[in-house]
Amino acid sequence: MAISRTRRQVRLSRALGLALTPKAKKYFDKRPYGPGEHGRARKRQESDYAVRLKEKQRLRAQYGIREAQMQRVFEEARREQALTGESLIELLEMRLDALVLRAGFARTSAQARQAVVHRHILVDGQLVDRPSFRVKPGQVIQVKPKSQTTVPFQVAAAGAHRDVLPNVPAYLDVSLEKLRAELTRRPKRAEVPVICNEQLVVEYYSR
Repeated sequence: MAISRTRRQVRLSRALGLALTPKAKKYFDKRPYGPGEHGRARKRQESDYAVRLKEKQRLRAQYGIREAQMQRVFEEARREQALTGESLIELLEMRLDALVLRAGFARTSAQARQAVVHRHILVDGQLVDRPSFRVKPGQVIQVKPKSQTTVPFQVAAAGAHRDVLPNVPAYLDVSLEKLRAELTRRPKRAEVPVICNEQLVVEYYSR
């Protein structure tokens, strides 16, 4: 099961043009072109629709969310006063699983989502098992005390994931040894470590 999941992530990474996991990065660096026998062949020029679709898929893949979830957040972002594309990414970044990853409690987005679903994460002392839970500024995320003694979280507390993750963003105050993080304010698009031309995503959904 683990092998097939890794292969899927590698193939998706090569198709989308960005490494989605640390393991995928190793393979992606070796063969940074699309999968299949024609992967490295010269590609025909993509249509405007294909370019926008691919950019939307890249953003979805980085957060590991379904299309229906993405559409709901887009509609919410469109109702805000700020630029829709920036609001979209800022709202996605406030998902609980995304912040668990940014804090360094997990190595990949899939691991972060699993930690939440398996009821290891507290928000303001209350158990939350929904990866899509929207964390508000001032709320504290912490690994459940009983779970902190398990090997995966002891590894995280030792900082073992920091070598493959971006630097902790300014909107998070993290005490890694305590497996505790506070969202101090709403993220700003420029600070969010995702690779995306959000304007193309807005154009895709506005077509």
